[in-house]
Amino acid sequence: MMVNRYVVHVAQPDDSEGAVVAFAEQKRMALKEQVTLFTDESRQQPLAGFKARKVLDLAGEYDVVDGPGVEIGSFRKNFAKSLLRSTWNLQQPGLPTLTGQERNLPVALLRRFSDSLSWLPYHFDFGIGASLAFSVTRKWGLRDRYLIEIHDDRLDRRLVIAMAVALDALQAR
Repeated sequence: MMVNRYVVHVAQPDDSEGAVVAFAEQKRMALKEQVTLFTDESRQQPLAGFKARKVLDLAGEYDVVDGPGVEIGSFRKNFAKSLLRSTWNLQQPGLPTLTGQERNLPVALLRRFSDSLSWLPYHFDFGIGASLAFSVTRKWGLRDRYLIEIHDDRLDRRLVIAMAVALDALQAR
């Protein structure tokens, strides 16, 4: 139970899980967060990964690299805005910074002020102003399942997958 496991599938039209596109395991209670995403559960081929820039940082900053280690983007938590509603900034070279925030303020507040309600789902929308770039939505079920919808074709899917895994892994879910 000291590892969080993430398996990313292509969503099928009937809402079933299709082919695996990414796999990761996150060790809990690591001093410096680092997660490697692989193309499948064999862990033979790295797809991407993210790593904290510092050991302890309230507004954590993370670099995202592709399989060979070339930077494809970064993300950071906006600590001040996250006091009420978790807020992240995601940067991909050549694109404006995307801001992602929990969609539902009442649910965000409930999750913060009552440990017994930490199971409540969260949904994030990332964009620039009113323009939605991608969203991460928790689906109800016995295990955590998230639907990632990408609306901006310019986004690197590996960066979006890394951000979606980080939303779960870094918010102690």
